[in-house]
Amino acid sequence: MEREVAQETASRLVIVGPVNSGKSTLFNRLHGRKLSATSAVPGTTTGVVEHPLGPFLLVDTPGFGEVWGVDRASVAQAAVAQADLVLLLLDAVAGVRQVDLDLYQTLLGLKVPVIVALNKIDVVRGELPFVLENAERLLETRPVPISAQTGDGILDGLIPEILSAAPAVAVAMARALPGVRTMITNRIIRRTAWANALISLEPIPGLDIPLLMASQTRLVLRIAAAYGHAMTVSHARELLTTMAGSLLSRYLGLQIAKLVPGLGWLVSAALSAMATWGIGQAARRYFEAGGNIKPLKLRDLYQQMRRMAPRNLFRRRTPS
Repeated sequence: MEREVAQETASRLVIVGPVNSGKSTLFNRLHGRKLSATSAVPGTTTGVVEHPLGPFLLVDTPGFGEVWGVDRASVAQAAVAQADLVLLLLDAVAGVRQVDLDLYQTLLGLKVPVIVALNKIDVVRGELPFVLENAERLLETRPVPISAQTGDGILDGLIPEILSAAPAVAVAMARALPGVRTMITNRIIRRTAWANALISLEPIPGLDIPLLMASQTRLVLRIAAAYGHAMTVSHARELLTTMAGSLLSRYLGLQIAKLVPGLGWLVSAALSAMATWGIGQAARRYFEAGGNIKPLKLRDLYQQMRRMAPRNLFRRRTPS
């Protein structure tokens, strides 16, 4: 588990796009503060072609005849060599050009998940339907419309698209981007809660206990990593026990429900999802507070979060 989570924290998202398409502005927006230089002058990104920022790599891909013209295919191949996901950021004002289409085809051939986003929709607001339709026709995929300048389409469009395309980058993104850390962590918790519900649908009592324990331990490790805390499996289990009390008694309660075929299996699944949600939310608050929550208060927090689970698990967005 520790190796798996360590690999997730090293996941890399490569943001590729033409010069001045807004890569640095997007990164600053995601991070919540200005870290990367931005300017209206093409090629502001340091190093002309690549600009590493933690788990992110911003890559300018100017075509021949443009400022610092390069062979886009070779730049793309080198940039995504260690990538877990590629975000191709295009300029809605310039539209999708043949060189952009060629770059997209090159990226698809590298067998790495690729997402296309169309930036600067705030500038082409009146023409946005036409711009999107034209981009979709040329690329044969619908790009995610965003504005890195205003933030439109990022939280409700781009981030969910990124996490759906490559769930493994979630921990690295949460760790690097305080501005969206809570949202990403909530998504990790939700996915784990529903996965554990499916595990608990297994009708034979006892078979799901090792899987649930592993899943909930991994959840705590991932949340710890997202907040920059080093934690071993043994420490994660100690924290689980502190929050949920006797884990064995709670797991046994799930197994008793399974004795009633059909309805009992559904009850077991629901209880498992609620418990996982409570554990995840209590762990999130714990690491947000820097680990400065006393055991008794942490246990009360878990109980509170578990009671809130039915309402929150069916909501589209989770509270912070």
